[in-house]
Amino acid sequence: MELAERFLLDALAYLECALGFLCYVLLKLVGSPYGRYASPRSAFRLPARAAWAVQELPSLAVPLLACAGAPAERLNRWPNCILLTMFLVHYAQRALIFPFLIRGGKPMPLYTFMLAFMFCTYNGYLQSRYLSQYAVYADSWLTDPRFLTGFVLWLLGMLINIHSDHVLRNLRKPGETGYKIPKGGLFEYITAANYFGEVVEWCGYALASWSIQGWAFAVFTFCVLLTRAQQHHQWYHEKFEDYPKFRKIMIPFLF
Repeated sequence: MELAERFLLDALAYLECALGFLCYVLLKLVGSPYGRYASPRSAFRLPARAAWAVQELPSLAVPLLACAGAPAERLNRWPNCILLTMFLVHYAQRALIFPFLIRGGKPMPLYTFMLAFMFCTYNGYLQSRYLSQYAVYADSWLTDPRFLTGFVLWLLGMLINIHSDHVLRNLRKPGETGYKIPKGGLFEYITAANYFGEVVEWCGYALASWSIQGWAFAVFTFCVLLTRAQQHHQWYHEKFEDYPKFRKIMIPFLF
């Protein structure tokens, strides 16, 4: 039984990588159907705050339920506990804090919500089940350069993501409408600083976990967020004639 589930978790990780590449191709063809890009003719749309909270919740709830419902054999090791906590901290912020900071977000199409909800359920199970039942780390892993570098990148990426979201929320003063060019922080150098932070965060998590499950999540995140960043970059250049031409799309000095 354990061998079968371990095989399943590896298969799901490789599938997540494949889905990431597939999403990149599809989103390049049709664009990201959310926010300013969502069709106003969408039949069913959900309030932004509620949609964000509920769609992110499975990545927090599924790991907690999985660990509560069965003996989490590997969580008696510090590396496993810390890695799972890293995953949960991100989604606690995204599901329990971030939605309530949204100011007048655009309603989310139902199909976008459903896809995000299903992914968070899928990935929440994949990451938590692997770390709580099957990942084997020696206690010395906490001093391994891969873990230490990964943890620093994870923390730095999360802080960049949170700060960039703060910049975006405060672009407009009370009563103002319309779009503005983001300024401050990494927005001075790249268009999608918030996405860059999230990519750095999950690449750090993948490095710290040194697992196909962690790297699959990082690959999927990069594929999806890169298409969104490219779409944003093109939109800003079309919308604002004075948009800084030196700004890169998502990765400073690369693209």
